[in-house]
This record gives sequence, C-alpha cells and structure tokens, in this order.
Amino acid sequence: MSAVNVPISISALTALERALEGSLHLRGDPAYESCCTIWNAMIERRPALVIRPVSEADVAAALAFAQDNAMAVSVRGGGHNVAGAALSDGGVTIDMSHRRTVTVDPQAMTVRVDAGAAWRDVDAATQPHGIVVPSGIISATGVAGLTLGAGFGWTSRRFGFTADNMLSARVVTADGKARTASASENPDLYWALRGGGGNFAVVTEFTFRGHAHGPEVLAGMVVHPFSAAKDVIDLYVDLTSAAPDELTCLLVLRRAPPAPWIPEAYHGQLIAGIAAHWTGPAGQGATWMRRLKAFGSPVADTIAPKSFTSFQSFLDGGQPFGRRYYWKSEETSAIEDGLTDELLTAAEAITSPFSAILCMHLGGAPARIPVEETAVGIRRAQYGLVFQGAWTDATEDSRHISWARSAAVAAMPFTSGSTYVNFITDDEATARMPAAYASETFHRLQKVKAIYDPRSLLGGALNIPPIGSLV
Repeated sequence: MSAVNVPISISALTALERALEGSLHLRGDPAYESCCTIWNAMIERRPALVIRPVSEADVAAALAFAQDNAMAVSVRGGGHNVAGAALSDGGVTIDMSHRRTVTVDPQAMTVRVDAGAAWRDVDAATQPHGIVVPSGIISATGVAGLTLGAGFGWTSRRFGFTADNMLSARVVTADGKARTASASENPDLYWALRGGGGNFAVVTEFTFRGHAHGPEVLAGMVVHPFSAAKDVIDLYVDLTSAAPDELTCLLVLRRAPPAPWIPEAYHGQLIAGIAAHWTGPAGQGATWMRRLKAFGSPVADTIAPKSFTSFQSFLDGGQPFGRRYYWKSEETSAIEDGLTDELLTAAEAITSPFSAILCMHLGGAPARIPVEETAVGIRRAQYGLVFQGAWTDATEDSRHISWARSAAVAAMPFTSGSTYVNFITDDEATARMPAAYASETFHRLQKVKAIYDPRSLLGGALNIPPIGSLV
C-alpha cells in the first residue's frame, strides 16, 4: 500500500487491507491509475481508494468501510458509461474490471458472466457454441452497465433487451448482505435491476438466457454521400416501419472516418449510412437486405455473410477509450418529415470529425413485454436518437457540447421527452433521471431503493433517490 492522501487514517486503511482477500489501491498505484482511466475522458474523478475484490466478502468489507467513513461508493465494470458512473470523487471505487470469467452451458442455454466482463468477452465464449446474449453495438461496452440500464443492440428486436434476458444476479447490498436477485428470490430487487441502473446493489455476477445465433450472420453497412441523405432517411423509415423482428437497422449521419472499406475520396466528408443485422434464416434476410443494397448508388457496401463477432466490433473504432464524449438522447415513436429536416440540419452543423447522429430501430419483441414486468424505461419507444459529441481537445468542450445540446433541442418537438438512462450525461443526471422512466416506474424504483440502499451509499452519478429522501 503506497502513501495516502485521503481524509481517513492509515490504521483504518491498513485494517481494511488486511481484511481483504483482494487488493486495495491508492493514488499513485498503477492499478489505481488504471481504474481511473475510463472511456469518457471528460470525466475526471479521483476516488480516495480503489478495491479490487475477489469475493463477495471483499465487496461487503468495501461497503462497510464506506459506510463507517461516510464515503460514496461507485462500481467500475467496463468504465464505458458516458456519465462516468464508475468513479466518485473522494469515495470508494469497487473495481470489478479484472473479473471477466464467462461460463457457457450450451445444453441449458445459459451464460454466467462476471460483472467486470465486456461484451467481447461474452461473445468470445458464446459464439463457438452458436449462442448469443443480446447486447449493444460496441463490443468494449461493459456487461454490467449495459444490462442494468436495459441494453439494446443488434439482436434485441428479436430476443429482447439485455435486461429481459437476465435470469438472475448475485449481488451485495448496502447492508453488506450477499443475495441472489431472481424471479423467486428478492423479486423486487430483481425487478429494479432489470433497467433501473446500477444504484441498487453491487452486482458480482449475472446469469443470462442465451439464444441460438451465429457464428455466421448476415450483416453490414451501406454508405451514401450526404447529398442522398434525405432519401436514405426515407428508406430507413420505410424499411423499419415494415421490418420483422429479425431485422435491426441503425441510421448513421457523420463525417466518414478513414476506414479502409470507405473510399478515400469520402474520408472526412459527410455521409449517410444504414447498418443492418439479420437474426433469422439467411434466405429471408437476403430479401430484406436487397432493399438496402439496391438502393441508390452507395459508395460502400459491406452487407454480406460474416462472423457475428466481427460485426459486433466493427463500430468500436468510432468510440475508443480516451476521447471526450457528450451525448444527448431522445426517444420517438416515428420519424416525421420535420424531424428528418432537423437531423439533416444537425448533421451539417457537426463540429467534430468524431461526432455522429445515430438512430437505432427499437420496437420488436421488447415492445410486446408488459411494461410493469421490468424497470426498463424504453419499452415502448420505436426509435432511439442520440446526438454523440466526441472530440479530443479539452479547450473545445463548449463548442462540441453546444452542438449536441442544440441538435437535441431542435429535435424535441418530434420526440416523446423520454430518454435512455445509459445515455444520460453527468451534468443532467438529477434533472433527466425521471425522464428515463414512466412516473409509476420511477416511484416504484424509489421504493426499492429505500429498502436496499436507504442512504444512497451507491448513489454515484446516476442515482435514484429513495422515496421520501432529499439525497
């Protein structure tokens, strides 16, 4: 244990370290610095200490220490949350990121995942068996954060949100008790964990339902010059309005990255693209994909049979660790002409070569699950819009943040006013958390919070305050 610079005694830290099976790390320790390096470089928080647990008892010890010293607790899984929920200034960070074991039971079609795993770890273990657990669109995303916020991606329209496929979770609650949250054990907590975010308990492992899909899939992206963007959006609307659950599409408006599959002449130019993924029989998928492939004069077309893992990671390069990110997220039931006009205007005003406007097609199987079954707040949305500001120079923060905010404000007349909890930024957490849920869902989440974390020990960046609290 290195020298300390925290408002707690050396003796208390020494006693904690001796009680742990895992490790304790302080400022200046390489493991501490590694933990504090998260995806969004805009977030700069310095916890008082970092604990890397190897057991539930270690997690309980970390929580007890935080309680005794009036310190907040954050949990780092993948470190990929835009609000930087992995870290809290002056608090205790429980770093699960080195706990990444994934165990697959092909007969039972279940997958057990340690809470520090990323989705690429899950895919590497499941795809040799032709099994998928519904996840997102970036393979570096942490399993825990995505799951606890709902989780949507290429396979969710057919197989449900990630949270819908969570069969159980092992957790340690603020009182230090290890519990299982499932339909039969602690069902109120199980309900809240599926969509309510990561502020109810420290999850140590998940068990998911798997689905038969892969290793080869039909997927890819078509890219058009921005001069065709209005027609591309119209195609996207027509296609998604009639699409079966097996088809998921993502609309992308941005400046073309220097990707080898995009002609060099278009690098840095505004483009309009549609990425698509099919989860059903290949023959039926080819019929739907032909509508994308035959449309207009695309400058790039990668739609073809390929490995699921390669497709799941093909957008990773656009969202690397260490950039500065600021997002605005809105939901809508339809893309009207007025919204299309605003999207085109916002795209033309993009201030960074790394920024983008994304529109993910939702609906499908998740929309047919009763709203009250889980805490998921995006159950009825048909489209998820996100204005993704991304840049590298801290002196340009205000410029790029202003673009994202202005674009979202212009789109708001055409949206529901709701948002996706995993896309809420740090500066808007208090104001927008209720907008991620129906009012009755948020009220119920507050009640569950009052039972399992009444003092908001696990408040962090995206807290749901317990009922009756001013926390």
